[in-house]
Amino acid sequence: MTSRRQFLKTASVVTAGALVTPSALASGKASPLAAAAPASGKRIGLQTYSLGVELLKDLPNGLKRLAAAGYNEFELFGYNEQAAGFGAGGRDGAVTIKAADYKKACDDAGIKILSSHLSPSIREYKSENFAQFDEFWKKAADLHASIGIKYMVQPSLPSIKNDEDAKVVCEVFNRAGEICNNVGIKWGYHNHSNEFVRVPKAGEETPASNDPMARMRARGEYIEQLFLDNTDPDKVFFELDVYWAVMGQQDPCEWLRNNPKRFRLLHIKDRWIIGDSGMMNFPNIFKAGYDIGIDGWFVEVENGSKKGYTQFDAVCESAKYLSKASFV
Repeated sequence: MTSRRQFLKTASVVTAGALVTPSALASGKASPLAAAAPASGKRIGLQTYSLGVELLKDLPNGLKRLAAAGYNEFELFGYNEQAAGFGAGGRDGAVTIKAADYKKACDDAGIKILSSHLSPSIREYKSENFAQFDEFWKKAADLHASIGIKYMVQPSLPSIKNDEDAKVVCEVFNRAGEICNNVGIKWGYHNHSNEFVRVPKAGEETPASNDPMARMRARGEYIEQLFLDNTDPDKVFFELDVYWAVMGQQDPCEWLRNNPKRFRLLHIKDRWIIGDSGMMNFPNIFKAGYDIGIDGWFVEVENGSKKGYTQFDAVCESAKYLSKASFV
């Protein structure tokens, strides 16, 4: 099996070649996102996890800076059930902002809140706990609907050792999707790299291994595929994090092409600043997303380091790269 180092080396070579001739990526038809772009420019989304408390501690000024950089859509993180809002913590302490106040601030800045990331704290995914999951998603859906959010996405992977575990998790997902549908919200799941680990059928488990490569070589089906196969397309969609797919030794374009009706949102991510590493084939990724008619995409910039750069700088540099990119 190809090692992760070999896979990334190959991906980098492909990316370099693709960037030479971006005009060759034209699909021959107008992309749904390009057609829907506001007159002022492109649709550029941001997952607010990228800034955490740095954004919330001075929300009005932070939003002005993000709007000036080109961001006009948000996917929130930090849902706080008790506070009926969204929060984050840091070395300077935690900050939580009420949902209605957050929406007003974004409206004032010209930024639309489109989506939100959240997960229940319930650890055991089993039928005895279905009512607890239902209660969590019902309360969350009501709050999100009150501020016009259209998508709610779970970004955390429950413990799954075999296909039967996955089926129980999928039942929780289907129930969450039905609850959200009832208030006009679509419910989805966001991957990291562990969804591209194979798990066996129940009764065929092999001894646990701490070697991630051994887990990827294991016989069985990918967790991500089990989720696709065992969830109702009318209730559950998927948000593909393209960077974590690559980290799981997958071609994100292949997953998009093979599941055109299931992947509705994308996370655009790199090692840090979007486009800096040269390892992510963003031209081909965007083309694949546009070809299947994705509903939207969000930049996510996880913590990194570059001399003289803050996290806010990294987020704004990412927007600059995408604003100028001919493939967006």
